[in-house]
Amino acid sequence: MNETPAPIRSIVIAGGGTAGWMAAAALSLAMGASDCTITVVESEEIGTVGVGEATIPPIRLFNGMLGIDENEFVRATGGTFKLAIEFVDWTRLGHHYFHPFGRFGDDFGMTAFHQQWLRCRAAGNDAPLSAFSLTEQAALAGKFDRPPGSPGVFSTFSYAYHFDASLYARFLRRYAEARGVTRIEGKIADVRIGSESGLIERLTLDDGREVAGELFIDCTGFRGLLIGQALGEPYEDWSRWLPCNRALALPSERLADLPPFTRSTARGAGWQWRIPLQHRTGNGHVYCSDFISDDEAARVLIEDIGAAATGDPRPLRFTTGRRRNTWVGNCVSLGLASGFLEPLESTSIHMIQTGITKLLAWFPDRGFDPVSRAEYNRQVGAEYESVRDFLVLHYNRVERDDSDFWRMCRAMEIPDTLAAKIDAFERTGRLLDRGKDLFEAPSWLAVLLGQGVTPRAYDPMTLAVPENDAQRVLAAMRKVIADTVTQMPSQAAHIDRHCRMPAGQA
Repeated sequence: MNETPAPIRSIVIAGGGTAGWMAAAALSLAMGASDCTITVVESEEIGTVGVGEATIPPIRLFNGMLGIDENEFVRATGGTFKLAIEFVDWTRLGHHYFHPFGRFGDDFGMTAFHQQWLRCRAAGNDAPLSAFSLTEQAALAGKFDRPPGSPGVFSTFSYAYHFDASLYARFLRRYAEARGVTRIEGKIADVRIGSESGLIERLTLDDGREVAGELFIDCTGFRGLLIGQALGEPYEDWSRWLPCNRALALPSERLADLPPFTRSTARGAGWQWRIPLQHRTGNGHVYCSDFISDDEAARVLIEDIGAAATGDPRPLRFTTGRRRNTWVGNCVSLGLASGFLEPLESTSIHMIQTGITKLLAWFPDRGFDPVSRAEYNRQVGAEYESVRDFLVLHYNRVERDDSDFWRMCRAMEIPDTLAAKIDAFERTGRLLDRGKDLFEAPSWLAVLLGQGVTPRAYDPMTLAVPENDAQRVLAAMRKVIADTVTQMPSQAAHIDRHCRMPAGQA
């Protein structure tokens, strides 16, 4: 006999910002016409971190789920389109490569495209893999266009966004409040936990008001007021693999050409980001305080932003890692309350998104079944570990030995899961797929090759295609991509035509 679920009647989201309002927007849509109340407790005095200004393509799925018009969203957030991340001076000084979105070429024969490319390269074809990425070639040319109705070569194309995180939170707040979400201004002073149930019962604000609920979402940032301080869930420290522990964020004037990619430049003790928005440029320096002082880190950042600063460097301290469990009892943590893996591959907002979508897939009733909670924690944990490995690859597989920081990174002992991926690629050119990676084969391919990991062999199944035929296919693909890029408008022209941010809106 089926049991009738006891539906959740009240959800309390502790903290606003990007995480809180993403959760509120998604939950307000998902709960629909039910009688469940959703309340966001947020303090304007506390503020938010707001460094998540670059994203990866799954953000389009989240916005699409909410029914958000893309042009309206880009206008409201000062957004630009992101095709790739450029990595400068990572592998070695003077070297650069791109991690583009989308695919390289089209598979043919019985093997992945890159295997045919490896085979043709071994036969003397010197065309770089980047020549077979429509996304990368468009990024290099400063071009952007949205895929047409009949995709053709655009089936290999993908994109994400750069945007102002605080404006995105404001945009989602309007969305959520229009669907019945209530916002309460106030600071959380206490978290009441039931003595018998072990579940959170209510939040007490600093003015004495109480906010009761059945399901609590912790979006209180690094403080983790609910998941960490009240429930005591431990934090797993991953700084032995990801040693950077501080960042400085600094806005500067808008770039004239609006390049459609994020730039990440390796420095002596970390790396520096550049994110082009319509109304300003986001800059930052992520570094390890064991190897550089805060004052020196600020000097390095200020000297190389390429435009006039429009503010002062804002400091951020963190420990890379995650909560052992991100869902405990009736509390689900999102964003920085659940973990932080630094913004190198623009995954901060995605980890909020994936936490929300997994919560919707395993949404509880008032019984809070432990099986659902355990599976949620398993899936979230696997995604954190997958992203961790991808980030560690950037730090460990380098030729740089010009500073103590990079010598340490080269010598670090890496996770076994990453070591297995590198070994398989070096031996065979094959990419291990264990079904849990956020970053799919094209991303691993771009970064492995970019970081100097070169396969010693290629798939023998490529030999089923005559070499001359393979060479002709590659040449035809390269020509189609080059011709398509020539016809695309610049990013600035595309934005001017479709989604320019109104003057003074920021």
